[in-house]
Amino acid sequence: MKVTALFFCILLLTGCAGVKESAKGVLGVSTRILEEKRAEAISAQINYAYRDCYEKTRQILKESGSYIYASSKDMLAVYFSGEDTTPVGIFFKEIDGSNTEVSVSSASVYAKESLSKRLFRALDKSLHPEKYRSEEKEEEAKPLIPLGGF
Repeated sequence: MKVTALFFCILLLTGCAGVKESAKGVLGVSTRILEEKRAEAISAQINYAYRDCYEKTRQILKESGSYIYASSKDMLAVYFSGEDTTPVGIFFKEIDGSNTEVSVSSASVYAKESLSKRLFRALDKSLHPEKYRSEEKEEEAKPLIPLGGF
């Protein structure tokens, strides 16, 4: 009984945040490293209102094969892809009513750079589809190459 009481006293004195973050780390869903690496994030200003930018980003991430494992009102934490569980954080900061700063952070430089390129390009493409029409025509014009032999 005394041991249990001592445990709860220590828990109350240290706070629940440390315990929660430790549990998240064990489960593989911690966002601490993403927040710590935020200062080194790749950022871009996007011409979307905050909520629209957040929702459009969620959609792009899902369509691109990234798995969202945690979210809050200003952050999405994803695994780079279904096969690559490198954690990447996407942070949102409202600049004004029609502009949002999006920052991509990760301990992995490759994951951060790759996902930010993919995300920022997709956001730009949704804002300015006319810039990408020629690429779509080139894709349609490419002949199909058989995977097997002839």
